[in-house]
Amino acid sequence: MRIGHCQLDSQLGDFNGNLQKVVKGLERADQDRVDIVCFPECFLTGYPDVADKARKGAFAVDSPQMMQVLDQTSRFEAAFIVGFNELRGNDLYNTAAVIHKGHLLGKYSKCSAYMKFHKQGREFPVFEHKGLTFGVVICSDGGYIEPTRLLALQGAKVVFAPHFNYIGKDGLIGHFMHVRADHTARAVENMVYFVRGNNVSMGKEECITGYDGVGYGDSYIIDPWGEIVVRSRRHREDFIFTDIDTTVVDRGWGVGRSLWSAREFGERLMEISKKRPG
Repeated sequence: MRIGHCQLDSQLGDFNGNLQKVVKGLERADQDRVDIVCFPECFLTGYPDVADKARKGAFAVDSPQMMQVLDQTSRFEAAFIVGFNELRGNDLYNTAAVIHKGHLLGKYSKCSAYMKFHKQGREFPVFEHKGLTFGVVICSDGGYIEPTRLLALQGAKVVFAPHFNYIGKDGLIGHFMHVRADHTARAVENMVYFVRGNNVSMGKEECITGYDGVGYGDSYIIDPWGEIVVRSRRHREDFIFTDIDTTVVDRGWGVGRSLWSAREFGERLMEISKKRPG
C-alpha cells in the first residue's frame, strides 16, 4: 500500500482554484501509484479565523460545490482526504471528506475545534480502501490520546491528520517540537502509521487576521516504531509518499499499548478524575 500527502497553499474564497490544485495533486498521485492521498485542513474553502468569512465559503456535503468535487475527481484511482468548512444546517464544522472515484465515502469532523464558530465533532469513523482500514483526525486532534486510540481500536492501520498551521514566530520552534512529539507518541502507542498532512503558506495568510505567522509545512509520515520515513520540504509546496506494511501488528501486548493501558487503568483514571476539584 502506498500513501501520500499534497502539501499545498490554499486561497481563501477561491474554491475553483483550490479544487484545481486537488485535481493536479490527484494526477500526481496516480502517476506515482499512490493509493490514498491527503490534502490539508479546510483546503477547499480556506481556514479563516473570523466566523463570517468562514460561513461565506462553507458548503454542505449535498451542495453543488461537493458535487463539483466528486465530478472533477471521479476519473482518478487514488482515494483522497480533503478538508473544508462544512455547513450542517445552521452549524459550521471543520470537516474532512473521504472520496474515491466520484463517491463520498464519508466524513470526519474535528473533535478539538478551537475556533468558537466551529461545532465539535464526536464521531470517529474508519474507512477501507484496497483492504486497508484507516481513519482521520484533524490537526490539534492528534495532540490528544483518545481520538487516535478510538480509530486504532476499530482496526485503523493508518491515521491521516490534515493540518492547517500558521504559527506566530515567537512560538514556532516550540510548536515544531511539540507537534512532532505528539505524533510520534500516537504512532508508537497505537502501532499505526501517522500522517501529518500540513499546509504551507507561500506568503502572508489573508485568512488569518489576528496575528502574523509562518505556515512552514513540515508534513511527514511516521511509522509504528516512531521513525519519520518521509518528510516534505519546508516553506514550499511539495508532494510526499511512501510504501507501508499493512500487516504490522503489536506482538507485545496484542492490542497496542494505548488500548491495553485504557483497559487496565481506565476505570482507575475515572475514579481519580472524579475526585479532582472542578
